[in-house]
Amino acid sequence: MEKIVTFEEFTKVDLRIGTIIEVNIFPEAKKPAYQLVIDFGTLGIKKSSAQITSLYTKEELLNRQIVAVVNFPKKQIAKFMSECLVVGAVQKDEVFLLRPEIRVENGAIVA
Repeated sequence: MEKIVTFEEFTKVDLRIGTIIEVNIFPEAKKPAYQLVIDFGTLGIKKSSAQITSLYTKEELLNRQIVAVVNFPKKQIAKFMSECLVVGAVQKDEVFLLRPEIRVENGAIVA
């Protein structure tokens, strides 16, 4: 186990469900990556960068629901501003995206 966090600390992380509505190759990234545009319903549209090109095609990602942290500060990656962090399971340096089993409303809270 890494670090112990309190329940109050955990509740500060805002995890939401979103649908990827646009996928673009990110040529300026140091490692191969996509630029994702994600619809979070009432929270609006946010952008993220993801180094998942070895596991997912652009077509597989389009309209896919994902889990993301939406309350991190924005982060500049090359000429791209990342506004959320898409989360996944890491295995052998690859990220497998987390998603709900059934389609849910964009912006739904992950608890």
